[in-house]
Amino acid sequence: MKKLTVCILLLSVIGACFALSGCDEEDGNTIRLTEVTHSVFYAPLYVAMEGGYFEEENIKIELSNGGGADSCMTALLAGQADIGLHGPEACIYVCEQGRKDYPIVFAQLTKKDGSFLVGRSPMPDFEWEDLAGSEIIGGRVGGVPAMTLEYLLEMHSLTDGENVTINYGIDFDLITPAFEAGTGDYCTMFEPVATNFQNEGKGYVIASVGEGAGDMPYTAFTATQSFIDQNPELIDGFLRALIKAMAFVQENDGMTIAKILAPQFAGTETAVLADAIEKYKAIDAYSSSPIMKQEDFEHLQDVIIAAGVMDARVAFADVVDNSLAQAVLDGME
Repeated sequence: MKKLTVCILLLSVIGACFALSGCDEEDGNTIRLTEVTHSVFYAPLYVAMEGGYFEEENIKIELSNGGGADSCMTALLAGQADIGLHGPEACIYVCEQGRKDYPIVFAQLTKKDGSFLVGRSPMPDFEWEDLAGSEIIGGRVGGVPAMTLEYLLEMHSLTDGENVTINYGIDFDLITPAFEAGTGDYCTMFEPVATNFQNEGKGYVIASVGEGAGDMPYTAFTATQSFIDQNPELIDGFLRALIKAMAFVQENDGMTIAKILAPQFAGTETAVLADAIEKYKAIDAYSSSPIMKQEDFEHLQDVIIAAGVMDARVAFADVVDNSLAQAVLDGME
């Protein structure tokens, strides 16, 4: 009986090791990827999945929706996910805490805030100053969508609690239903949710938060240093597939891209996806390279510090490792 118990335990440990390392002998190399939300804002990832780029690298992606950067980070730290797609701010916070083997950024995906301001009536001549006296559902405290919105409003002399109200009490995934139920005068939504919301006659897409706030590393791929060290070939293959998909998105129009990633958005018309992608391309939201610029990283920290979430900066090199992506880029030339 003891031998049987030991064998069962040993098999369990071996199985756990395979799960944590992302290796699956039958299905090739499996990566458990948790994303902050599901949006065409992450088009290059879905193009890599649906366009066969990961398959070319013998990589299988098991995608899950974390429903927020904090949840993605929790999954990574608990070993429940191998790679996270979320805002770099989550890595900054964990680094600040002095934790060992914290997730670091190894590739950037988007370089602007992907949210759009949605209102209850059309505003063709909209100016950000028009929001004075209103309530805006902005997301959770400490989240980049909320902080970027606050930063942008401050740029236009709008201060939370003085001449505008930012509602931080509603979870990211519940913003749309809360707004539909009557909370707030405005809210922010990602695509294709915003376009669908407008097409259903429930509201109007008014302006791009990202266009107003400027370039920053908004969404990136992260993994713990131990996972990266233990799976160098898997990370390289992931990066090769991603780089090819990023180039595809840069080089093609919204409809062409939408037809590729459509299986990721069952029930959403291809034309809606194409329109959403064109909106993101119009504000130059998609990164053309996985390499993160330090000046953009510092702008992100400007936003975080302005929000009062932290006082001191974290060193770029402590949170971002561009060497992995650079090595893959050099090898693809």
